Amino acid sequence: MEYFEEEEYSNSKFDMKVWYKIFSYMKPFKRNVIFGIFAAIVLGAIDTIYPLINKYAIDEIIETQSLEKLPYFIAFYVFIMITIGFMVFGFIINAGQVQQKLSFALRKDAFKKLHELPFSYYDRTPVGWIMARMTSDSRNLSDILSWGLIDLSWGMLMMTGIIIVMFIINLKLALITLSVLPILIGLSIYFKKKILKAYRKIRKENSKITGAFNEGIMGAKTTKTLVLEEQNFNDFDHLTSKMKRHSIRAAMFAGLYFPSILFIATVVTSLVIYYGGIDVSTNVISYSVLYLFIAYIGSFFEPIMQLANILARFQQAQASAERIITLIEQEPEILDSPEVIEKYGDAINFKKENWEELVGAVEFENVTFKYSKGETVLANFNLKVEAGHSVALVGHTGAGKSTIVNLICRFYEPTSGRILIDGSNYKNRSIGWLHDNLGYVLQSPHLFSGTILENIRYGRPDATLEEVIEAAKLVEADNFITKFKEGYETEVGEGGARLSVGEKQLISFARALLADPKILILDEATSSVDTKTEKSIQRAIKIVLEGRTSFVIAHRLSTITSSNRILVLENGIIEESGTHAELIKLEKRYFKLYTNQFKSKVIEDSKNG
Repeated sequence: MEYFEEEEYSNSKFDMKVWYKIFSYMKPFKRNVIFGIFAAIVLGAIDTIYPLINKYAIDEIIETQSLEKLPYFIAFYVFIMITIGFMVFGFIINAGQVQQKLSFALRKDAFKKLHELPFSYYDRTPVGWIMARMTSDSRNLSDILSWGLIDLSWGMLMMTGIIIVMFIINLKLALITLSVLPILIGLSIYFKKKILKAYRKIRKENSKITGAFNEGIMGAKTTKTLVLEEQNFNDFDHLTSKMKRHSIRAAMFAGLYFPSILFIATVVTSLVIYYGGIDVSTNVISYSVLYLFIAYIGSFFEPIMQLANILARFQQAQASAERIITLIEQEPEILDSPEVIEKYGDAINFKKENWEELVGAVEFENVTFKYSKGETVLANFNLKVEAGHSVALVGHTGAGKSTIVNLICRFYEPTSGRILIDGSNYKNRSIGWLHDNLGYVLQSPHLFSGTILENIRYGRPDATLEEVIEAAKLVEADNFITKFKEGYETEVGEGGARLSVGEKQLISFARALLADPKILILDEATSSVDTKTEKSIQRAIKIVLEGRTSFVIAHRLSTITSSNRILVLENGIIEESGTHAELIKLEKRYFKLYTNQFKSKVIEDSKNG
């Protein structure tokens, strides 16, 4: 699949299928929707009746100069005001609940989907695109489908009621008032297209800006060390300038829409006053009828202007709906079969009672793999690893080391061939079953915001404090943790920013060890630490790897000398295989790599000494 391009979702027409899918999210709280719409309908009916009450007062009280019916008029007026108060309260309460519940439901499903999607999705999808879906898009949709939908109900009922009453009261003035409807429809269609196009461009640029924010923050150190501030500022200024132009264009069309409707309303009012005034002077209609139509013109065009605003917001939300539905409905390329899910559970809901024990034997059987864009990395690759054995992977960048461990973890799946875990195709068991038995320590460890205790406990959430401390001691992380004033309750900061690289690495080791995985992956896990920290890790590794299947991607060859087997890879092919002693005797590629590193280390140590 190609790299994700947002333009795919920026030119489609107004699509009701997308809205039907969004509306389906409102079913669990349809009671709030119904009550909110009911309140809006009652308010629309009252707004239709209100001028009729005043007409009654003109005819029965002012014209007759009789106060007999005034108490009834006042009582009914008070009743209407109380009803309006209750309906407005119900309108606000239910619309607010719909807004919050819908936003929660959309974000929850989108966040769940992000956990189900494989690495390949993140390879081709910009972070800014994902962040915009989770924040502004979900907010726009929940807003328009709560307040906007209920406002729409109010406006439509009020307009319908006014039209019916006008035709009943006076056909001539009703036709004059409604004679501008074709113009209004034409304006609405024209501006709808313009506003929709502008808002789609705004959403596209907003995603890029969000991504630029993320890259700017994450790469702040690189920016400063390479003096890229001016270049980054100019790039960001270019993005924001484009969004500003699209925003101004959208605001211009929205700004032209409202005055156009207001102008038409003024023209219609003038026509009604002119022709209605003639009819009043000739006693064809009463003053109260003329008042009623003048009042109705204002009331009729007010919801039209409101509907124009709602229409503009729907155009904006259309772009958001397309994108967030695209995320939620994104089909994972790596997915368990229905039979596997039925027995073992899906990626979120596990059925651990059906999980078999994983021993740790791993086998590649004629495995071929190719990334979505790029050359074939592995071709008919075969490898058999016994349970409890430690395998080290050595080779230049692009040799296939990371691809092999990513396939073992099922972050990707073979293009062809099979990977067997304990003699069975790992597709016959769930992804959750495999990942629950995996431990993975990265070259650049990631810590979550929170305490050291919480970060280590991510390896096993139900672990006791004593078990956490034991794991930390095993990798000698306890030595530096206890020096902090707060100890294990020390906040690590966002991404572990308050800790050194070595400290973060030790915590990630403790986290992996606490999980007690059957298969342990070390992806150049010691390349970012100093010699002293490396020795601490090495002492722990020797204990932890005992009886556990492990795959070690090695940068420092001194760390893998005790591995059961070392594989030297080149272009996805195993060029050499054996123990450290066996490969040294061969005096080939591994021998050269090892001796060169050894010489460099001796020279470095002599300089430091």
